[in-house]
Formats: sequence, structure tokens, C-alpha cells
Amino acid sequence: MHSDTSPRPALHPAGRRGTRPGPHPDTAWYAHPAARSWTCRPAGPAGPAVQGFHASLPGYAPTPLTEVPALAAELGVGRLFVKDESARLGLPAFKVLGASWAVHRAVSEYLGRPAPATLDALRTHLAGGSPVRLLTATDGNHGRAVAHLARLLGLSARIFVPDGVHTTAVAAIAAEGAEVVRVSGGYDAAVLRARESVAGPADIVVQDTAWPGYERIPGWVVEGYSTLFAEVDEQLRAASAGPLGVLAVPVGVGSLAQAAVVHHRSRPAAGGRAPALLTVEPDSAAGLLESLTAGALRTVPTGTTIMAGLNCGTPSPLAWPYLHRGVDAAIAVDDAATARAVRDLGDLGVPAGPCGAASLAGLRAALTGDGAGARRAALAADRDSTVVLLSTEGKDANQH
Repeated sequence: MHSDTSPRPALHPAGRRGTRPGPHPDTAWYAHPAARSWTCRPAGPAGPAVQGFHASLPGYAPTPLTEVPALAAELGVGRLFVKDESARLGLPAFKVLGASWAVHRAVSEYLGRPAPATLDALRTHLAGGSPVRLLTATDGNHGRAVAHLARLLGLSARIFVPDGVHTTAVAAIAAEGAEVVRVSGGYDAAVLRARESVAGPADIVVQDTAWPGYERIPGWVVEGYSTLFAEVDEQLRAASAGPLGVLAVPVGVGSLAQAAVVHHRSRPAAGGRAPALLTVEPDSAAGLLESLTAGALRTVPTGTTIMAGLNCGTPSPLAWPYLHRGVDAAIAVDDAATARAVRDLGDLGVPAGPCGAASLAGLRAALTGDGAGARRAALAADRDSTVVLLSTEGKDANQH
């Protein structure tokens, strides 16, 4: 069986921080000066295996890394680039990278075969039909990606969607041919429903967060995201940019941020100095910021936010050890700051949705306003720095 029905993690509820995010003296902010000196082992198989599999998917091409000099000037850094995930493999978000690799590994294991190198080879193994059903919970993009892979492989999929996900995102999941189940409550409630719905060994939960006894598939999701960071490295070299100085990553359960930590803390730093990693969350769902501040994994109650894909109250326990040790700074932003970032990125030619634009809102909050000197120092951000913002979704991914 590919799911686990063991108890959920014993996390300790924590109330919301009373701080107001944004460039204010009481900015919701955490800094860890030792993070850039921490190292970890690479996770999973060699990156080329993951990247080769992704290259076999229909429509694969590296997504753009767009330089935006106007934002570099505004934020007082040397060069600023936005990794635009608005059209990744025919979908409006990065999630398909992790979902595709995890589905490929999990389905191959169910079939009792070594994972093939390409999607076509896996499809050949499934010829004649399969009882496999993919299950997952989602705030929008991950569920659509799992449903998309199910359609490509001729499998059924059942996607659990919590309150607060826009009807257009739900319709996009259904348009992939998946069964959509609405769940009363937040993301954590939807994850629990997905887990409880396993009816037999052919039901495979493909979740991007972990719990005790369920770590391998979320680990494969994280491995799948490695392609994005390999692309950024190559694109920065092609742009003759200096070594990466600051990377801003939006955070929901933290799997993408985990992939960022693994990528940048498991290899020698370009130019001899490792980049600073900044995580950005909604102020209504800042579970990682709360956990980092407490020094232990925490769950926070979630509210309503335009950053629907980041509206997660509990960081992934699989991601937590990496984020706790390898993240330089964390910040929370409100909807108004993010809506402004959406508009500004659009005006500059980057079609970002709220989750993607959160990285700009967070970097603005970190590098400008009262107290910015200390925050800039924590990120080692200066007028020579090369900065990359991950815009993780397009403007049509999660309507708000």
C-alpha cells in the first residue's frame, strides 16, 4: 500500500505572531546567520536522471529566467532575475516537476519494475490498463499536476480540495479528467481525507508533504524540483551573471524550499560564498516562520489569502530539518503587498500569480523600509548582489 494511516505528526499549535509583515519596524522576520555555512548531502538520484525524465515529457523546455533591471534598481542590488514558472510543461505552475517524478517512481514501484528513463517507457508498461488510482490533496497547482500526469498515463485520479480554492482552479483540475472532492476545512484537513481514502494497494497517495511513515513519495517530489534549480544555474551562467547572492522562495508546506536548500547546501558555493535563502509566506499561514522562530515544528491556524497555494498551516516534517538549518531568513507578507507585486511584475512582463509574486513582496519587505539595514546584512544583499526570485505560478493558476 502506498499510503500510511499512522497518526499525524504530534505538532504543537501556536498562535499567530502579533507582528505586521511588510517594511515596518515590527516586520515578521527571522534570521539565521549560520545557515550559509551548513551543508547537507545531495538527495536522491543524480540530477541528470531527473532532468532526463523531465526532458521526455511533452512540451518540455526550460522556463524563462527574466532579468528585471528596474527591480534591481528599486531594491539596491546588482542584477535581479525572475524565474517564470507560468508555463511549465503546459501547466501554469512549477508543481508538475515534482508531481511527475513522484508519480513516475511510485507507479513503477507498484508495477514491480525499475523506474524507466522516459514517460513513454512508463506508458508502455501501463499498456492495457491499470487499476492504479492517484490520490492527493491540493490548494490548486499540485492537484492539477497530479491529475495531468494521471491523464497522460491513462490512470484515474481523485483530488481533495479544501475551502478557499477558487472555482477556476477546481475546474482546471476536473478538466484533466480527475474526480474532485471538496473538503470542509483547510489544507491539513484535505490531506487527512486523502490519506483516509486509500482503499487498497492500487491507491497511491502522491502528496508533497510528509508524515511519519510517509516520506519516500514526498522525497521524490522534492527530487523533481531539482530540475528548476539546475536550469537557474545554467541560465545565470548564460547571462554572465555573478554568483547567486540571494534566492527568494515562496513557501506552502516547504518542499520547494527544501529542494532549494538541498541544491545550494550540498555543493561547493560558486565564487566561494553560498547564496542566502529567503522564504516568503502569507501572514495568514506563516507556519514556517512560526516554526523557525520557535526552533521546533509548529502548526498555525490558516485564514483566507489570495496566495491560495501557500495557504498551509503545517510545514512538511520531511522539509523541516533542512529548512531549520539551511534557511537564512524567513518573512511573512500580506495580501496587499502581494497584490502590488502581481501588478508590478505584470507591468514588467512577468505574468505572475499571487503565490509567485509573493517572492517579490517578501524581498521588498526584507530590503526596504525601517530596519532594512539589519535585514540586508542578514542576507548579505548589496549593490553587487545577483538575486533570483522564484515566480512559482502564472496569473491564471489560482484566481483570487
